[in-house]
Amino acid sequence: MTPLRRAQAGSVVAFATNGLLSATFISRIPALRESLGLNNSAVGLMLLAMGIGSVAGLPLAGGLVMRWGAARVVRGCAVLCVAALTLVAISCSWLEQAWLVALFLVAYGVGYGIWDVAMNVEGAAVERLGGKTLMPQLHAMWSVGTVLGGLLGIALVGTLPTVWHIAGVAAIALAVCWWGTLGFLPAEAPPEGHSPRRELIAAWRSPQTLLLGLMVLAFAAAEGSANDWVALAMIDGYDVSHRVGVACYAAFVLCMSVARFAGAKVIDRVGRQPVLITSAALAGIGIVLTVFAGSFGLALVGIVLWGFGAALGFPLGISIAADDETRAAARVSVVSTLAYAAFLGFPPILGAVGDQFGTLRALLVVAVLMIPAAALAATVARRRGV
Repeated sequence: MTPLRRAQAGSVVAFATNGLLSATFISRIPALRESLGLNNSAVGLMLLAMGIGSVAGLPLAGGLVMRWGAARVVRGCAVLCVAALTLVAISCSWLEQAWLVALFLVAYGVGYGIWDVAMNVEGAAVERLGGKTLMPQLHAMWSVGTVLGGLLGIALVGTLPTVWHIAGVAAIALAVCWWGTLGFLPAEAPPEGHSPRRELIAAWRSPQTLLLGLMVLAFAAAEGSANDWVALAMIDGYDVSHRVGVACYAAFVLCMSVARFAGAKVIDRVGRQPVLITSAALAGIGIVLTVFAGSFGLALVGIVLWGFGAALGFPLGISIAADDETRAAARVSVVSTLAYAAFLGFPPILGAVGDQFGTLRALLVVAVLMIPAAALAATVARRRGV
């Protein structure tokens, strides 16, 4: 196997194990709520602690990757995430201390966010060297990891205590991830006079990077709003059962995964800009159709369009951010921070709007964002090599 192929395989492993850990924790959230006797609002605050940790860690990620290389950073973050999740399980099941759970979720969030940037920097470097679009497929492998984690959760919940479930899966994920990073591209020595801090500040001051980040923020809002609200919107808006609402969410995730696996060839053939503009249009049309369909069947068509439209914005944004090899880590850090701000900030915004205008109509806020997303795509997206 060539070094490039090993690096590609290592990137696949890093994305998949990251998703596996995330889904393993999510599958045990009901047990966390039961063990600690929390209501839904308190569980939401616990999850907010994790989100705060991620957003706090993201600005540090670029400097760490520039200083230590992606492989070391991913390994270190994998160790941190595994330790933090295991301590979350112990604090929840054995100690029953909510404040400890929140503390360790912040630590997990920090590791998770930095890991996310590091593996995206590595994946973008592999993509750049290979000359073919790879990032959408890597993000699809993250989804595969979450599906595997969810299936393991279904199989182990009720048969294995929370601590042993999380600790066991986490240990395996750590071993596999560590092995995967052995194939990462070798870290290059920074040039003389190199300052990660100055590069990161310069990236935050770069209008082109910020415009790119705002485009990715809009696509992240389209993805995150579906993750959090599409099932509830269908239940409230079309009076379907809980199971059917969850099935609508599953349809959205399936369409995103298909688009990410199949999208690379389309991107290489027609270029990033047309794909991003079309994606924004599909997502916007899909959301509007979901809201105003008037029938469940037509609303489901809207969800399908929404899923295909939301799929490629985030990974393509990362690819564009990493085009400049010398500033890739700093630019990816900025873009990822803005994307995670959308993932963290839009669910409560939509909740507040939904309380006033209804869950279904609240989604129109995201549809409106697809207009500037398309305009920004026309500005920041470029064909590879141009």
